[in-house]
Amino acid sequence: MWAGTLYALAAGLMWGLVFVGPLLLPEYPAALQSVGRYLAFGLIAIPLAWLDRKALRQLSRADWIEALKLAAIGNLLYYLCLASAIQRAGGPVPTMIIGTLPVVIAVSANLRNARRDGRLPWKRLAPSLALIALGIACVNQVELQALRQEADADLSRYAIGAVLALGAVVCWTWYPLRNADWLRNHPGRSPRTWATAQGVATLPLALAGYGLLWGGMALSGSDFAMPLGPRPEAFLGLMISIGLFASWLGTLCWNEASQRLPTALAGQLIVFETLAALAYAFMLRGSLPQPLTLAGIALLMIGVLRAVRVKPEPVPA
Repeated sequence: MWAGTLYALAAGLMWGLVFVGPLLLPEYPAALQSVGRYLAFGLIAIPLAWLDRKALRQLSRADWIEALKLAAIGNLLYYLCLASAIQRAGGPVPTMIIGTLPVVIAVSANLRNARRDGRLPWKRLAPSLALIALGIACVNQVELQALRQEADADLSRYAIGAVLALGAVVCWTWYPLRNADWLRNHPGRSPRTWATAQGVATLPLALAGYGLLWGGMALSGSDFAMPLGPRPEAFLGLMISIGLFASWLGTLCWNEASQRLPTALAGQLIVFETLAALAYAFMLRGSLPQPLTLAGIALLMIGVLRAVRVKPEPVPA
């Protein structure tokens, strides 16, 4: 249980990096950041796939199709929605919306996988979910209050960003449930191999997306400097860093956690991603969180620690 929790913590710390890219590269289209990140992930996976080629050969055609689905929805589409949301609404608001994932995934998994994983008793789970939700609400309240004080705030732009963040929530509610299904149905498979397989499956999708984006910009007469944009060194460095740490290594840690923890509990531990993203956002701002923000973070942590102690109960056949 605790090993799985530590793996989930490591994944959250690395996944928090994905919220930094759109803030550091605001002039780059979200679609380019999405395909760029996963193109880097796919290229990183190639030498890893060669080292792990024996295990990858054991994957069936159905396994590779599943890896393609996970790559398309959990990787490319998710990050496209998230990066677009951050560019329109800033970092904190989409982070808070994504922060509802622990509650959404826990409820979904408890309804969907109770026979396989055991049922987390609702009476014992409810206080943890309530604390997590209250913590997210506290932090969200601070950010919304700051937004209202901006004289030139574009509310429609922020609203579109919020809707796109909800789309990211949908993608990443589907992804961990399906990913955990495969891992739990293949206990003899290495989580490292499955992370590498998803990287390999992402590569052709990212290449196709990059080509379509480049061609579309050329046809539309866009003056954006393709293929690497106006700051190629910053773009390449950031995409490689996010591709290595957030995509491959983060997925590896999450796979390790998913094999050790019930899906409903693992879903709640995605709160670590929210905490990491908030920490990085305040570092970029160069400011300390307000007291209500700190209270919200404390509530999030207490909710997670309570959830870790809830034991699943077997469901009678």
